[in-house]
Amino acid sequence: MRIEAAILRNPGQPFDVGQVDLDEPGFGEVLVRTVGAGMCHTDFLPRLGVAARLPLVPGHEGAGVVEAVGPGVTRLSVGDHVIASFDSCGWCTGCLSGRPTACTEFMVRNLSGRRVDGTAGARDAEEEVSARWFGQSSFATHWLATERNLVVVDKALPLEVMGPLGCGLQTGAGAVLLAAPIGPGAGLAVFGAGAVGMAAVMAARAAGVDRIAVVDLHERRRKLALELGATHAVDGAAPDIADQLRGGAGDGFDLALDTTGKAHVVLTALSVLSPRGTCALVATGGDDLIVPPRALAAGKTLTYLLEGDAVPQHFIPRLIRLWQSGRFPFERLLKTYPLERINDAERDTASGAVIKPVLVPSRVHHEIGGTP
Repeated sequence: MRIEAAILRNPGQPFDVGQVDLDEPGFGEVLVRTVGAGMCHTDFLPRLGVAARLPLVPGHEGAGVVEAVGPGVTRLSVGDHVIASFDSCGWCTGCLSGRPTACTEFMVRNLSGRRVDGTAGARDAEEEVSARWFGQSSFATHWLATERNLVVVDKALPLEVMGPLGCGLQTGAGAVLLAAPIGPGAGLAVFGAGAVGMAAVMAARAAGVDRIAVVDLHERRRKLALELGATHAVDGAAPDIADQLRGGAGDGFDLALDTTGKAHVVLTALSVLSPRGTCALVATGGDDLIVPPRALAAGKTLTYLLEGDAVPQHFIPRLIRLWQSGRFPFERLLKTYPLERINDAERDTASGAVIKPVLVPSRVHHEIGGTP
């Protein structure tokens, strides 16, 4: 099938929007027509030399409509509206214990850009094109996914804005609601107010967390974080971040979430924890980290989270219900771009001008109101 896709051919070059031939859906696969696809910093990892084979079609926050199903598919039908999340095998110890983020095949299924058998999924006039980034490669008009990494949603939902629930929003909210759950009486410190950090803020407010502090370099993002539920915000360039966060009483935080991947920021996050508090890291491609043992004194925990420890088929519907009740207004983070303007979207998210770009085919493109 001939489709239009955004192709990364060289780590240092812009995306090339052009045509490729996409495979027909194989066993356990479905063909999805794109309605919207969120852009996440993880989509830039191939520029840093991650193992994905180029040329590659990135995109891993896709939402769309099922147009065809392959053999062996039993839980999806043509016409279903779906949100795509990460892929997993379903049979390893991690998957069978309800933790698909611990799937033994997570890396090959999500970060290689290929199927498990090594096939690419697409090709252009000259060569194979890797088209299975996070089991989808949704920066395209159509993409293939597995039955397992799709979540069926109500057809009444505005599907063009739902894609970011599949990764960034799931990661931030899952950190607060699933991986290290906190509630009334607790404190959360978020370092980096991008989509993941803002999702954590909104989820914490929905959970009744008392103190929600945000650290970010951008004044507009700090202001928006306060509007979305943060109780105070600190300039990331301030020399006394830890002192400002602790406040006069010296209170620590039960959970610190670092979305920056910067070693000095992680050490600050550890320093503001309460005894037995947890510092969770989510950034990919960050600095090497040296942690002195004293930084973990009093039983502090340092951990890395993938996808908020979520089971997407359970957690994404939960986030949608929160959104429908007005307690998770993630649409305020979004700005849409037609697929052919993907390089503008990448520039704007890299500069911090936009929190969450959403790419849509030109036929469905329209601006979504909100604060970028």
